[in-house]
Amino acid sequence: MSKIKAVIFDMDGVLIEAKDWHYEALNQALDLFGYKISRYDHLVTFDGLPTRKKLEMLSMEKGLPKGLHNFINHMKQIYTMEHVYMKCKPLFNHQYALAKLKAEGYGLALASNSVRVTIDMMMEKADLQKYLNFTLSNQDVTKSKPDPEIYQTAIQRFGLKPEECLVVEDNQNGVKAALASGANLLKVETVYEVTYQNIKKRIKEIENAPFITGDIKQ
Repeated sequence: MSKIKAVIFDMDGVLIEAKDWHYEALNQALDLFGYKISRYDHLVTFDGLPTRKKLEMLSMEKGLPKGLHNFINHMKQIYTMEHVYMKCKPLFNHQYALAKLKAEGYGLALASNSVRVTIDMMMEKADLQKYLNFTLSNQDVTKSKPDPEIYQTAIQRFGLKPEECLVVEDNQNGVKAALASGANLLKVETVYEVTYQNIKKRIKEIENAPFITGDIKQ
């Protein structure tokens, strides 16, 4: 039997409905130089990847000059912050879920491919920072998702075994990272599926299935 002791959350699409904010902000920055990512490519190829990886892919596939990467990344962060200031707000379901889980003794963390300043601002605006033991950004690891390093780092920081942790993810790159870390997985489609009831249901399933870990709950 695997006893779950910690829950590790992705951010975009899990705790914050920010997927479109990142998509729109990056396209605002790319549009300064006549480039754009289609919504199809965003959903199928780029979803969940850090901005620097997206820019590398655009250079390979569409000839985006590498010398523009730093400036585009900088402008993307500025545009993202504008979206956060205007749109990010607390969701009761998330505050209730994290408050209940914390009160029950679970360790809680966030592990995101976003940069540190974006995470801190979103967690502050969503009023979730106070429930988390710690947060990890893409600046805290050398390899971003789909590499499992960020989840391995979170598990190690808790001092736990992978099978004692539950990761909540929404996109294929995050799912790959979670499963490769050896942790258990709760896959959600929207931020509104991240509820106390759904998390506890998944925990009970894991704890009642001693030989099954890391499987996907659709």
